[in-house]
Amino acid sequence: AAPPPQPVDVDAVLSAMAAKNPEKLNWKTSIVDLLKLLGLDSSFAARKELAAELHYTGDTNDSAAMNIWLQGQVMKKLAENGGKVSPDLMK
Repeated sequence: AAPPPQPVDVDAVLSAMAAKNPEKLNWKTSIVDLLKLLGLDSSFAARKELAAELHYTGDTNDSAAMNIWLQGQVMKKLAENGGKVSPDLMK
């Protein structure tokens, strides 16, 4: 039997990706920058769709509150799926 896979160090992987990115992305606190870093659509419509998928119950027109919530939820989901995520990234 194969040993269980080791958790992926999310901070290290994303930091390495950010170091190679020509844009200065603040992915640790900005969902927009995190999505850009991952090559995903970071538009307001895409973030509203992501919020719906993650069962956001707040006002999706309050983009600041929604973005903060999304950032924390995405990091929590990474941790739930085997990623090693620093607790300060899951706020």
